[in-house]
Amino acid sequence: MAAELDFSPPEIPEPTFMENILHYGLFFGAIFQLICVLAIILPIPKTHKMDTENYEIKTSDVVKKPKAATASLSKKPKKETKKKR
Repeated sequence: MAAELDFSPPEIPEPTFMENILHYGLFFGAIFQLICVLAIILPIPKTHKMDTENYEIKTSDVVKKPKAATASLSKKPKKETKKKR
């Protein structure tokens, strides 16, 4: 009876190329999702020194043009006619 039992490991086929791509792709996707969730939970503080200096330079260089003059040039005057009753 002891001679009939086979304790050898079962034959498992080697994974194919597509199975390997799927296996490692799932790991990559899971790691990417964890990084995205951590980026939402733990935001990185930004430095505002460079942003405020650039903003001050840009606002001083910008010259505001009157909008009324440009709006009146683009529209043609309408011809006024009296209503007939």
